[in-house]
Amino acid sequence: MFPMRRLLLPVFCAASLVLLAACAKSAPKTDAGLGLNAQQTAGRRIFQADCASCHHAYSSAGSKGPSVKSLFKKSYLPSGLPANDRFVRGTIVSGRGMMPGFGAALTGQQVEDLLAYLHTL
Repeated sequence: MFPMRRLLLPVFCAASLVLLAACAKSAPKTDAGLGLNAQQTAGRRIFQADCASCHHAYSSAGSKGPSVKSLFKKSYLPSGLPANDRFVRGTIVSGRGMMPGFGAALTGQQVEDLLAYLHTL
């Protein structure tokens, strides 16, 4: 029995390290870890304050609203509109469906910062 444990311990340790590494890469928590510039960092903070309660940035699962992971890598938004700055900006500012508009709460620069961050997802 002892030799078997000795063989399994390295395998268990290696598997644990692989799992921990995968978890660490799934949702970076720091701006530096994400490699964001100043504008994208500002946009990430806006996202966390105003958007994260309804939208997930690093998960494909939806919350109250759809995930924004890979938003600009898709051809279309969940609404069917093209996934480009014009339509995403319009949705942020004016709202769409159940999403309220944030045009009165965010400045034009904040909207641009938020768009810059969304492009990193």
